Amino acid sequence: MRNSESQATASQGSNTVCLAEPKPSGEVHLPAGAIPSGSLFQNRREVTISHQGSLYRLRITRQGKLILHK
Repeated sequence: MRNSESQATASQGSNTVCLAEPKPSGEVHLPAGAIPSGSLFQNRREVTISHQGSLYRLRITRQGKLILHK
C-alpha cells in the first residue's frame, strides 16, 4: 500500500475522504550526535567555529535559516 493510500480513509456510504495527518508528539527525536541549534547558539544570532585551522561563522538569518561563512 502506498503512503497516500495508507493515510487516506473514506467513510462507507459517502464521498467524504479524510486525510490523516501525523500528530506531533511534542517530543523531537534527534539522530545520534545531533546538536540542537538552541544549545549551540545560546540566544545569539552567530557563532564562530574553528575547523582545521580556519574560522567559520554560522549565522541565523531573519527568516530562521542557517548560513555558514568562511
